[in-house]
Amino acid sequence: MVTFPARRWSVAVSLTGIAALVLGAALVLLLQVIPPTDEISVTRRTISEYGLSDHKWVFDLAVVLVALGSAAGLAVLRGQRRLPLPAAILGTLWTVGLLVIVAFPKPDWATVSRADFGGTLHRIASVVAFVALPLAVLVAARTAFPSSPRRRWTAIVLALLSLCWFAVILGAVVVAAAEDGRWWTLIPLGLVERGMALTELLALGVLLAPDGQQSGQPAPGRR
Repeated sequence: MVTFPARRWSVAVSLTGIAALVLGAALVLLLQVIPPTDEISVTRRTISEYGLSDHKWVFDLAVVLVALGSAAGLAVLRGQRRLPLPAAILGTLWTVGLLVIVAFPKPDWATVSRADFGGTLHRIASVVAFVALPLAVLVAARTAFPSSPRRRWTAIVLALLSLCWFAVILGAVVVAAAEDGRWWTLIPLGLVERGMALTELLALGVLLAPDGQQSGQPAPGRR
């Protein structure tokens, strides 16, 4: 039997993790309305563009907060045996990917013509992170919410929507390859990436939110 203080601790950690996600997202939104980053196009420029601005530290802090909040919440789920090992591995890839994005900024295409080692790592980490998280949610949903079908399906739908956003990018890459063009000009890349990021954070928030039936409290009829 799990003690009441232990349940309170797990709930507190989960809520702290969600708060970190919200604060990280809020800082990114702030960058979109304060100068000079308010001049960065939200439809054409990726979120990582903020990391090349004078407010780089705000962008870095936002991403680190999301990474730490994710790690804390996923650790609680793992401790409650509500996060299967494959989902835990995928969640780790998401978290590590975010930290790599901070450690290796996006190349400044205004000054370079090709990505260096750090820029290549940034690209790889971005793809791995954005793909790993929705897959982690899909894998974990059934185990995390065996008695909460509404939350389970909400998490699944949001994860699938996240993958749909990514499919738009893949489609642009395929079309550009066939036509020998630039794939990032075929879609509003900034808008697609922001939509994907928002949907993924919502999916993660649904997964991490404490569930009274699974937080250590015995289910009806069990002792």
